[in-house]
Formats: sequence, structure tokens, C-alpha cells
Amino acid sequence: MTASDEREVEVPEGLDGERLDAALARMFGLSRSRAAELITEGLVLVGGRTASKSDRVLAGDPLQVTLPAPVPAEPPRVVEGLVVLYEDDDVIVIDKPRGVAAHATPGWTGPTVTGGLAAAGHTIATSGAAERQGIVHRLDANTTGVMVVAKSERAYSALKRAFRERTVDKRYHALVQGHPDPLRGTVDAPIGRHPSGDGRFAVVSDGRPSVTHYDTLEAFRAASLVSVQLETGRTHQIRVHMAALRHPCVGDLLYGADPVLAAHLGLTRQWLHAVSLTFEHPADGREVTFTSEYPPDLARALDILAAES
Repeated sequence: MTASDEREVEVPEGLDGERLDAALARMFGLSRSRAAELITEGLVLVGGRTASKSDRVLAGDPLQVTLPAPVPAEPPRVVEGLVVLYEDDDVIVIDKPRGVAAHATPGWTGPTVTGGLAAAGHTIATSGAAERQGIVHRLDANTTGVMVVAKSERAYSALKRAFRERTVDKRYHALVQGHPDPLRGTVDAPIGRHPSGDGRFAVVSDGRPSVTHYDTLEAFRAASLVSVQLETGRTHQIRVHMAALRHPCVGDLLYGADPVLAAHLGLTRQWLHAVSLTFEHPADGREVTFTSEYPPDLARALDILAAES
């Protein structure tokens, strides 16, 4: 088996004038974000030259595309701390622990939700790319909390549509440095890959529309506990938007958090937790809500702050 698949194709008439990332996604059945990654990594040439994901393509343009080898299926692997909150024929709702990715990705060797569920004997929908079957939304590997996975094909379709149409209510709690001003607000700023190419994301002019609502719940001496509601679901969205406000999540060293404060509170990851998820059940449309308590490391950090305030 070859390590990669090199293709030479021409842009069809139906995609004349499209953005390169959108055209690539439709031509090869990729997600828009995966198509953008290939372009950013220099694996897509237009007329023999590298291009930007936002460049417009014309019918007949020659494309050279190198598709990396697919991520091999991971062997089922029990995930310690992964708790099933609810399960029926259509959905399985879990409380995800830290250090667990939603699904396998290139370069990730740690445990995954999909692998953990398989190892525990749970069956999930077969829709989606092989490495992310049943996954309808994601939490960062080191973000804990409530997450839903589709078990049936109808649930996969219904939940993907619900997340896309923003009818799912996603609530998070975040401990952020300092005190946001105003105490309640909305961040409406596009998010894309950071120009440095180091894996971070950032507010960038050509990014994807991203909207985050926050409300301060409690103010401590050095930090504030905020409730966050997402309209969109971009990678690292809360972390990027709070950092853009100059109030990064405590412990989030990737996005500029103070390492001294993180160490003082015993945090080795961002203080960010998915506390609740509300959606219409795919089987009958009834509204269901699931919640998750703070894990020990986050609760301990709050206790330290409360004792010092």
C-alpha cells in the first residue's frame, strides 16, 4: 500500500469560480476543514503552483492533489474514566475525561472516544469517515464534559443537521484570567488556522464565522468563572475567543495563559468543561438535556481560588 495517493484532475464546469477549498472538498468528498489542511500543507497545486485556500478556481484548471494515506483503524482500547451518562438505540451520551480525543487523527496516539466505546462493547453509526464514525461533534482532547455520539444512521443524520443548523444548545464553563469587561458579552470574530502553522487557531480575516456568548458567574481575585454558549463549533473556539479578549482560559499555555497561575492552581490543561448539552432526540423530537459535574482537577482549582478571595 502506498503512503499517499497522487491525483491529477481538472476543475469541472460546475465548480467554476468556487474557492479552492470548497472545490476540493466537493471533488474528493472531504470536509472543508480537511481540504483547507491539505492546501495549507502544500499538497495541492493549481497549474503547478501552490495556492491559498481562498483562491478562486476556473473550470479546466489542472489540479495536482496528494492525498495522505488514510488513518489506520485503531484497535479498541478501554478508556479509563469515560462514563456513559445515557444510552438507547439511537444515541450514547458520555462524560469525556481529559486526554481523550473524539476520534483518531494523524499524529494522535492517545485514547479516543470511538476506540473507548468500541472496547466497552458499544456499537455506533457507520456514517462518516472511517476514523470518526458516529462522531457528530467534538471536544478538544483536554476539554472534559458531556458529548453525544450517534448510534443509528438516522441519529447521525439528524444530529449532524442539528449541529449544522445551530439548534443544539452547548454550554461550557471556563475559568479565564482576569475579569472580562463587560462581564457579559458576545465575541463575533472569524476563526482560522494561525499564520504560524504551529497547530494553533486564531482570529483571522478569512476565517470561518464564529460566535461565542459569555456571562461571568463568579469573580475571584485573579480569575473569573464564566458560562459560555456557542452558536458555532469551530476548533478551539472558546480558547481562541477568550484569548482574543486577553482573558485566556487558565492553564491554557498554548493560548497565552500564565504558567505561574496554572502551576499555583495545579492545572496541567485548560480550565474548560462542557457542562450541558440540549438537543432534540432523533427518535421522537423530544428535548433532552444532559449535564456533567466538574472533574477533580478543575474543582480543586476553584477551591483554591475561593479560599484566597
